[in-house]
Amino acid sequence: MSINKIHHTAIICSNYERSKKFYTEILGLEILAETYRTERDSYKLDLRVGAADQIELFSFPGAPKRPSYPEAQGLRHLAFEVDDIEELVCELEEQGVTVEPVRIDEGTGLRFTFFSDPDGLPLELYEKS
Repeated sequence: MSINKIHHTAIICSNYERSKKFYTEILGLEILAETYRTERDSYKLDLRVGAADQIELFSFPGAPKRPSYPEAQGLRHLAFEVDDIEELVCELEEQGVTVEPVRIDEGTGLRFTFFSDPDGLPLELYEKS
């Protein structure tokens, strides 16, 4: 068996329009496809991250909230590699997004920070080496 790469990350949101705006207009991700699935009363939005990665954004009526922040079992956070962390932090803050102070990863010496999507999912910016 050989795993090549992560194909996509799936996120379930509580408010589809609000999350769609956040991921496309604030984070600037490209829409690849948008599908409404009548039988599930659910949207699926395929978003491009960088050159090859993808996020699938889902809406499901009545989906439970994340149990705790940030240390619930399961997915801890989603990290985005960026060229210039200060530039992205400024852009996010201009859009009204609260961003934690930039820190240094003790293991790599690289800069990183966290912010949240509209449902409180922890997202990370990690500066490219």
